[in-house]
Amino acid sequence: MRSWLRAFLLAVSAWGASMAAGQAAEPTFTVAVVPQFAPVRVYQDWQPLLDRLEQVTGYHFKLLAYAKISDFEAALLKGVPDLAYVNPYDMVMARQEQGYRPLVRDSRLLNGILVVRRDSPITALSQLNGKTLAFPAANAFGASLLIRVELADKHLDIRPEYVGSHQNVYRAVALGEAAAGGGIKETLAREPAALQSQLRILYTTPGVPPHPLAASRRVTQAEGQKLVAALLALRGTAGGRRLLDATFLNDPVRADFARDYAPLEKLGIQRFIVNPAP
Repeated sequence: MRSWLRAFLLAVSAWGASMAAGQAAEPTFTVAVVPQFAPVRVYQDWQPLLDRLEQVTGYHFKLLAYAKISDFEAALLKGVPDLAYVNPYDMVMARQEQGYRPLVRDSRLLNGILVVRRDSPITALSQLNGKTLAFPAANAFGASLLIRVELADKHLDIRPEYVGSHQNVYRAVALGEAAAGGGIKETLAREPAALQSQLRILYTTPGVPPHPLAASRRVTQAEGQKLVAALLALRGTAGGRRLLDATFLNDPVRADFARDYAPLEKLGIQRFIVNPAP
């Protein structure tokens, strides 16, 4: 009888250990999102998508929200997040520094925009010479880097002012605190109609591949491919598309670093990059 009981207890113990190992095998990934909006908006937009991905993949996700783009970049270049939604040139730097790889991106190209007040007399880029321009951050890609490259190539000198987010840029321009400001069409479209009505798009940059969702080396190839498959599958349902739309991954496609982001190194952007504080 004792031997039977001992065998039973050993079996129960082995089953418990097996269950614990199975649970431990489900990874928890930290996810960082470039702060185009305030942290509360980032949570509103991204947490529902991560909740759905948990249901589909069995993985767990912890969302990291940063108030400043510079803080986000510092964490990214230290390799803090397992997954990160990054701007295109941050993708280049994160690959160089920590070996991140892009998983998916939206199919549409990214365009930077310069906005002015609707009643502004400014109608040409040349009129911005010597003016104060608002940008979210020095390294914001479409909303800063692409625009500043264009202005420099046209030999225009401007006084950049970094205000922390796209939301702050649009408000600074509307309040007359800056002659113009950099953003992207997608973030402007999410502003209240009353604010949009006060602004006018002065200039739109050429399009480039947009922000990818990138994975660190800690995310295995198999885990990354499972995430990609889950995201692509969400395109097939109305509910899934609503989740994707909230994060600017409206129509996700597989991303490829060599095809999509390596060419950005030839645009001369590096001269405007500000390295985040260590």
